Amino acid sequence: MKISFKTISKISAGLAIATVIASCGNKEQTKTPSASGSAPAATSASAGQEKIVFVNSDSLVNNYDYFKEIKSKLESKSKKAQQDLTSKGNAFQREVADYQQKAKDMSADERASTEQRLARKQQELAAFNQNASSALANESASENERLYDKVAEFLKTYAKEKGYKMVLTYSKSNPSLLFADESLDVTNDVVKGLNEAYSKAKK
Repeated sequence: MKISFKTISKISAGLAIATVIASCGNKEQTKTPSASGSAPAATSASAGQEKIVFVNSDSLVNNYDYFKEIKSKLESKSKKAQQDLTSKGNAFQREVADYQQKAKDMSADERASTEQRLARKQQELAAFNQNASSALANESASENERLYDKVAEFLKTYAKEKGYKMVLTYSKSNPSLLFADESLDVTNDVVKGLNEAYSKAKK
């Protein structure tokens, strides 16, 4: 009676911020980029060109402090649930082994009673496994949604400040963007801004 536990998978970077688009809107007036930190891309956008840039989502989540923290938290919870299940499973296996050794000396009623008790414990283990997996999956989904919201909200403001009309995402696991000039990659600038905003929010 081997009990297995499906640990929660790591947060998928592609799912976390896939297709995050920040648009200024055709009817909105483009704000003039600030002098500090203004990139050449923003200058060309202010000159009347509808600038489209992109963010490498793999690099973004791997360097975003908020993502690092929630990833670590979920992995710790997954490890704890795995340890709990392993402990309960080992105890159950010992009970089964003990019953198998003593079964020949038990009466029919004792065997039936013990088998029913072991069957209930096995069901309890299966329920524990299912509940732990569901809880971790739900928490992971919630954290994914919060991550998406944080990135999307930041990009809306970032795009308006820089004069960008659209911010696309790129990921090796979801390569919808086949080619773009490196000058359009604003990943580092976005990561820096996200981490600064997150640091301020924590304080």
